[in-house]
Amino acid sequence: MFAKKTFNINFMRYKKVAMLLSAVLLILSLALLVVRGLNLGIDFSGGVLVQVELSQPLPVGDLREVLRNEGFSGSTIQGYDEKGIIIRVAADTDEAQVQVLQALKQKDPDLKLLRLEKVGPVVGRQLRQEAIFATAIALVGILAYITFRFRFRFALVSVAALVHDTLITLGFFSLLGREISLPFVAAILTLVGYSLNDTIVVLDRVRENWKEYRSLGLDNMLDKSVNQTLSRTINTSLTTFLPVCALFLFGGPVIADFSLALLVGILVGTYSSIYVAAALLSEWYTRYPAKS
Repeated sequence: MFAKKTFNINFMRYKKVAMLLSAVLLILSLALLVVRGLNLGIDFSGGVLVQVELSQPLPVGDLREVLRNEGFSGSTIQGYDEKGIIIRVAADTDEAQVQVLQALKQKDPDLKLLRLEKVGPVVGRQLRQEAIFATAIALVGILAYITFRFRFRFALVSVAALVHDTLITLGFFSLLGREISLPFVAAILTLVGYSLNDTIVVLDRVRENWKEYRSLGLDNMLDKSVNQTLSRTINTSLTTFLPVCALFLFGGPVIADFSLALLVGILVGTYSSIYVAAALLSEWYTRYPAKS
């Protein structure tokens, strides 16, 4: 779409505004995470598992609507044959077990109860600790690779852009009260790869243009680098955003949170690849110039 388009936008002229905007969004996101927290789904908090055999096939949407009316909006429904249904809801009381079963019998009084029990979270405390440890190792690996391939400052601003994108997406979900589940975690991991790839493309062009640092000036060199990769950034973002938008609009409630996280992450990641990493580099090298 923009393959032959040549841009000449003075991005660094607005770097302080962009950094202020990012700082405000990060502070708001952190405040939301502290005050409101996250709406952890059954994957993290545990709940009630009900396995039933229906007397006749029923649409999953009808069962989900019945449970939503009873206050179980975060239910997970899985069909394993035409009549067999496994349902998990984020509640762990005896009253909730009875309430779920009664709600199902409203749609099918002749259903057969095969299993009714409390279940623990899929992602327990130990697994969460292991995930945090693995993430920390991955960030260290990213720092080491980009430092070896480019420069240490490039590595730090890349990780800063990743943290920026992830925290703002989490803050957005906290604001809306959307459910945090395993598909959401998958979306965040996808966004990390997407955002890092886009940032690396920009930084690679900065490395190629670094020889013009002294002749053009730092900000002009960064503007040139961002403009040279802007067509690719726009094309990649659009071709990713449009299918994910279709998933969000027409994919149904099962993947709604997954696709919403991707939508937010694509928008924030595109912004950060253009502004956050380059703006941080500009400020860093302006205050503490490199020797070469």
